[in-house]
Order: sequence, then C-alpha cells, then structure tokens
Amino acid sequence: MTMNIHPLAGKLAPVTPVTSLVNVPRLITAYFSNRPDATVPAQRVAFGTSGHRGCAFDHSFNEWHVLAISQAICDYRREQGIDGPLFLGIDTHALSEPAYVSALEVMAANGVEVMLATHDEYTPTPVISHAILTCNQGRMTGLADGYRHHALAQSARQRRLQIQPAQRRTGRQRGHALDGNPGQHLAGG
Repeated sequence: MTMNIHPLAGKLAPVTPVTSLVNVPRLITAYFSNRPDATVPAQRVAFGTSGHRGCAFDHSFNEWHVLAISQAICDYRREQGIDGPLFLGIDTHALSEPAYVSALEVMAANGVEVMLATHDEYTPTPVISHAILTCNQGRMTGLADGYRHHALAQSARQRRLQIQPAQRRTGRQRGHALDGNPGQHLAGG
C-alpha cells in the first residue's frame, strides 16, 4: 500500500499572496455575516452521502444553513415522535464552535434536550454514534439521535454537518432528518 504525501508536508506554510492557510477571523466573520441566496443552487442546503457540505466564503456553510438545518431537525424529531436526547458534537476546526452555538440556540428554543461532551470537549463521530446506541439500547421510546459539525479532510475551507439518526436496538435507522427537500428550510429563512 502506498501513501501519497503532500508536497508541503513537514515544511513551513508558504508566505505568498495566495496562501494555503485560512484566515480564521475572516472565516468566522463570513459564517455570521454572509447570507446565502436560496435562488443560487450552490448556496442552498443540500445533503450528500453524509451531510451538508460547504464553505462560509462561498455562502454555502453559514449560520443561516446551521439555523435552517437545526430547525429542520427539530421539526423532524417532533413529527417522528423522537423525544429522547440529541447528542451534539464538534471537532477542532474554526467553524465548529460558532456552528455549535447556533445549533444550541435552535435546540433550546425548541425544547430539545441536548447532550454535550463534558467541558465542551471535541467529539469524534464514533463517540456520538456510541452515545446514541448506548442511550437507545433496550428502548423503544425516548430514542436519542445526534449530529456533529466537522471539517472535511480534503479541505481546511470546507465544513460538513453530519446527522446521525435515532437507531432502535436492532440498529434499524429511522431516517435522516432532512431526506426530501432540505432547501425549503433555507428558502423560508
């Protein structure tokens, strides 16, 4: 098995007008200040194989997206009778904390019980999955679900919001919160 090594691995970041480093204050500012245009397909909420992906600079992962997705999750939970806790996790990347706060505001406004890591620690996806399965073990009601904000491995600029649905003891999934038309939630905002 061969491994590809990036040409900049082990070297100082280049100091050029077009640098590969992300300006974190500008990224966070873009998250809060850029408002996506629902008439532009690339700026709408859109789920791929494991979540919504986008970049704050491109108006495709901003607070508006997180608010719309979080509200859609609350609506779905209510419609499906999911009344157990929601496990919310984050990673170490720049937009995790702002997205975490945005999501918590929506969850609190909807009366959703949210389970967080002790001291707001970072939470790998398997930790969220394990917490959901452990909580749901032996239950038929009060099922838990969860989601996590994290960066894509391929890009420091892109973010992904990954949803993990409630699972019964048998492991059968109840479905993703935003199957169908998640773009309607952004358009309505």
